Amino acid sequence: MAKARKNKKEEISFEQRFFMALDALSAESHIDRDTLIEKIKSGIEKAIKKDYPYSEHINITIDPDNNKFEMKLLKEVMDVMFVDDPDNEIFLDEAKTYDPNVKVGDMVEIPLDPARFGRVAAQNAKQSIKHDIKDFEREKLIAQYHDKEHECVSATVQKVEPSTLNAVLTIDKNEVYLVRNEQIPGEELRAGDIIKVYVVGIVNAERKPSIKISRTHRELVKRLFEIEVPEIADGTVEVKAISRVAGARSKIAVWSKDENVDAVGACIGPRKSRISSVVNELNGEKIDVISWVEDEAEFIAKALAPANVLKVDILQNDEEARVCRVTVPDDQLSLAIGNKGQNAKLAAGLTGFKIDIVSDKEPIPEPEEEELPEEETAEDIISEEGEE
Repeated sequence: MAKARKNKKEEISFEQRFFMALDALSAESHIDRDTLIEKIKSGIEKAIKKDYPYSEHINITIDPDNNKFEMKLLKEVMDVMFVDDPDNEIFLDEAKTYDPNVKVGDMVEIPLDPARFGRVAAQNAKQSIKHDIKDFEREKLIAQYHDKEHECVSATVQKVEPSTLNAVLTIDKNEVYLVRNEQIPGEELRAGDIIKVYVVGIVNAERKPSIKISRTHRELVKRLFEIEVPEIADGTVEVKAISRVAGARSKIAVWSKDENVDAVGACIGPRKSRISSVVNELNGEKIDVISWVEDEAEFIAKALAPANVLKVDILQNDEEARVCRVTVPDDQLSLAIGNKGQNAKLAAGLTGFKIDIVSDKEPIPEPEEEELPEEETAEDIISEEGEE
């Protein structure tokens, strides 16, 4: 019985084993067979060049449909008196041992035995093929995610590493890491969960590329609203600004190009259905939708909602700084500032202004006048000159 199995194994030719390995490599690397064959040809050619560095014509045939795998050197057939380059030329008599019908001026094919290369050449071919495949996978990964960069995509959680809490996700059959600090605080991911992530970009593209994804990026909020709100997707409603404390609260300012379309109402949706979908995707994160207006003072007041604002004073608004003072009713002060300053921080992020919030019962200090030196009179100047 063992002998029968041995004979059956011996019946499998080198070509058959090669093509079986080729199919397995294609399935493992997700590279189509024709592309993989070209990569393998390139690797084998580099290996042959190490043994035949001056040969100019190398022919490699890999044809899985006809179970054909051949390697050959091509040399020009010369008359006996005219062989100056033995690496690329061959005597007629010697050429006839490969092809009896060959004539002077023809190209004769000289078969190469793969076993002849030995362990070193085979290893060189293997390393070259491995390097080429890595390059191809890198280019494929970059091309695949180029259109997804700065977009929101669906991903499936494969596992969460217990020691680091980093999550391994699958996006289009590729494994991608969602590191702990890019996950929403308080969120517990489990294997099998389907979540939305924001593709921040491709990092280390020149060497070993990887995809950076995030659940905490403020642009994820915008992309989720684009999915849920048709008016944003078609451009009728525009997202003007976003400010976010991931896992706690976000503020989003929207504006409608069509006066007949309520931007805030479109984002909230019937019975809060649209905003609820976004909130659920973000693990219950609260979202304030604010109507954007061009007047900066009015926009700052809206950004501090749910607090009521009595007055907004723009103190500085130039390239160096943007500063304002906001007056609110005394009983609204803590609401305007928010828990741990969260509401004020989000409003500042939304408007781009540093916001100083004060109570209407708090005296506002007048700016101190800078003391200027007394002006010198003509008599003082003359007196000083006289002293000199």
